[in-house]
Amino acid sequence: MTVGEMLAATVPMARTLQMEFLETTAERAVVRLPDRADFHNHVGGPHAGAMFTLGDTVSGAIVLAAFGEQLARAVPLVVKAEIGYKKLAMGVITATATVGRPVADVVAELDAGGRPEFPVAVVFHREDGAVTGEMTIVWTLRPNA
Repeated sequence: MTVGEMLAATVPMARTLQMEFLETTAERAVVRLPDRADFHNHVGGPHAGAMFTLGDTVSGAIVLAAFGEQLARAVPLVVKAEIGYKKLAMGVITATATVGRPVADVVAELDAGGRPEFPVAVVFHREDGAVTGEMTIVWTLRPNA
C-alpha cells in the first residue's frame, strides 16, 4: 500500500475531499484537491478549510514517507500550523510539501532520546501555476512510552 493509499484509507477527510495523491517521497509530496462546487466558498473557489485540510494532508504524506521507519517507536504529531492565503484559489488546487530539516538530523535527535520538531513547507498552486497560498506545519516525533 502506498502512503497516499494508506492516508486515503485511514483519514476520513482525505476521502471526503477526494484528494488525489500524485507523488509521495521523502523529498516531496504532491496532492491535488479537485474542483467541486460542494467544496467552494462564497466566491466560487475552494473553501479556506478545504485548503487547510489539503495542506495538512500533503504534509502528513511527506512525514509518513520520510519517517515511516520510525513509526514503531514514535508517533508523528502536528505541533502548530500557519497558513497564508495569497491569491484567489480557483479550480483544481495542487499542494506540494517539503521537509525543512534534514531527515537524518531528526532521526539522530530521536535516537538521542529527544522529541524532535521539524517544519514542513507547503505551497498551493492553481492550474495556471499561480501560487495561491503557503503553509508551514511544525511536526514532532513523540517517542512511544
